[in-house]
Amino acid sequence: MRPPLMVIVEEKPKAPQEPPPRELSAIRVVVLLLVLCAAGAGAYALLSKETPAASAKSDAVPVYSPYVDVTNTPTYPFQLPSSNPVSSVYLAFIVSDNEEPCTPSWGTFYTLDSAEQGLDLDARTAQLRSQGGTVNISYGGQANTELAVDCTDPAKLEQAYLEPIQRYKAKSIDLDIEGANLSNTAANARRATAIAAVQKKLAGEQKPLKVWMTLPVASYGLTPEGIATTRAMLKAGVELAGVNAMTMDFGPGEGAEKDMLGTIESALEATQLQVQSLWRAAGLASSAAAAWGHVGVTPMLGVNDVTDQRFTTKDARGLAKFIDQHGISRASSWDLNRDQQCGGAFAKVGELSNTCSGVEQKPLEFTKIFSGLRGTKTAHNESAEASSAAPTHPSTVTDDPATSPYPIWRPASAYAAGYKVVWQGQIYQAGWWNQGTAPGTAAADSPDGPWQPIGPVPPGSTAPTLVKTDNGSHPEWSPSTVYHEGDKVTFKDLPYRARWYTQGEQPLAELPANPSAPWEPLFKYPGEPTATEAAAAESTTTEAPAETNAGAKH
Repeated sequence: MRPPLMVIVEEKPKAPQEPPPRELSAIRVVVLLLVLCAAGAGAYALLSKETPAASAKSDAVPVYSPYVDVTNTPTYPFQLPSSNPVSSVYLAFIVSDNEEPCTPSWGTFYTLDSAEQGLDLDARTAQLRSQGGTVNISYGGQANTELAVDCTDPAKLEQAYLEPIQRYKAKSIDLDIEGANLSNTAANARRATAIAAVQKKLAGEQKPLKVWMTLPVASYGLTPEGIATTRAMLKAGVELAGVNAMTMDFGPGEGAEKDMLGTIESALEATQLQVQSLWRAAGLASSAAAAWGHVGVTPMLGVNDVTDQRFTTKDARGLAKFIDQHGISRASSWDLNRDQQCGGAFAKVGELSNTCSGVEQKPLEFTKIFSGLRGTKTAHNESAEASSAAPTHPSTVTDDPATSPYPIWRPASAYAAGYKVVWQGQIYQAGWWNQGTAPGTAAADSPDGPWQPIGPVPPGSTAPTLVKTDNGSHPEWSPSTVYHEGDKVTFKDLPYRARWYTQGEQPLAELPANPSAPWEPLFKYPGEPTATEAAAAESTTTEAPAETNAGAKH
């Protein structure tokens, strides 16, 4: 029970006698007016958000570096200036392999080795670097399992983070932590320890590595889980470049449906204050201005997963201005694959797709808006090592079939769209049907030319393993036998079919097959386009790829 209340009554003291009123002098009136003016100015500054934090500006030079979804179909040619006007990209996403959790994979679909075989990723990244570009790697993402979640062996985890950095010569990495991965405190600790070790190792090799945390935000900034994840990285000694705010898919009631740009700006202002606090709590000096330099921003181009939220080209122009005004050091977007209008000539507004934005826009309009940020190098920037997509190579290079991952180009062969060849140490892909036009010339390699460069032949390449399309048992070819149309034979363990009457003409293992040769090869190499794929490749030169119903957020 509570004790009874005790009431203490004190005698009220007598009020002192009031002095007679004093008259205001002219000087006092002036001082009072100045004080009132200052108070009014302060109130106006608060109402207009011109607080020291909001008006501060870092010394950072903003750089735009969009994401590219590596495993999206069709494969996006980020190495071509005509498809990627900027010189820096974040390739997404490295995650745990389904069978081997400590093995890095691209979206669980490709190991690093199979990504070269299936996507020519080593060649594409080398091509971008040869043009003065920068390759960055993103780990995690919305789907699949981030490496630190299932890989619990510290040494193997460190190696899993390090391997993609070394293979693709990345200068910066991005740890995109979302969903259940974000709240896994044990994984957060493992990740922080491994990344600190990787960063220290590379620093010792004079290869400094920038490390970004990419985290979801609301209009009020980082979530508690995002704050804890960032704090764990700083506590482990990771030198963070900053926190990249995923300004997309806002919650209900945050205003994004009506004012996407305003909601993004509110989220960034809140994130900047949190970053300043986190840095100071970790014992790192940070002012309001410096904190802006540790902030990044990544909107989702066009229609978000929350489909009534749309980031338009008008929003992009406003955000670019905001980035420049505050000195936000990094700008990205999800993703370069989507930077085109849905539906080709006839706009489809409101579509959610992996290959288009769902808003009205010109091709690559978002990228071209953000490419105006002061620190962004473009494909035609004089500071780039080269301003053209066409690679330079000596004409004396001799291609060896045994070390070429694709057939060597031949003038007599006809190449359908999508066909890949090797010519003078470079890999090329046919943009449309052509015959007799050599790759590596200015006319051939122009944005709408017949050949598009993929990149140099990677060291250690071998001849492709041919895939039989007919596994039947056929008699060995004989120079003395007469063959008729449709007859099948085997020659050097490869199957062929006669196109017409023939005798004494030896089958040739040349791809693509010469249509005037009597023998049709019943085999192909991995990745060789089918007739359907060739037709689709031809169509992409005039219209946007077909939309899918899949969500597009990373």
